[in-house]
Amino acid sequence: QVQLVESGGGLVQAGGSLRLSCAASGGTLSSYVMGWFRQAPGKEREFVSAVRWSGGSIYYADSVKGRFTISRDNAKNTVYLQMNSLKPEDTAVYYCGYSSGSYVYRSPRNYDYWGQGTQVTVSS
Repeated sequence: QVQLVESGGGLVQAGGSLRLSCAASGGTLSSYVMGWFRQAPGKEREFVSAVRWSGGSIYYADSVKGRFTISRDNAKNTVYLQMNSLKPEDTAVYYCGYSSGSYVYRSPRNYDYWGQGTQVTVSS
């Protein structure tokens, strides 16, 4: 069982920045992927970014490329999402997910565990 605890959401004006954190604990494997997803009201959960823990390969959705940066702290089993140049359309609940194995899936169906979610609101 893996537990994920997120923090760092909030309200920010367009053009501002936020940093999300997701700490993992419990039975993490040697090979896994940590991903960030978001879900706006009335919409499906969508892929934002992911990092393969072993090797560090990083992936981004086109909509956030160049604005968001995913990083990790191996010692703390924590993944971060630095969000810059935020836009109103980035407003959503952001979730971190844990996927066993080394393949980086962009579908939330392939993630085994989820954090509680953190609200990000970007005002225009």
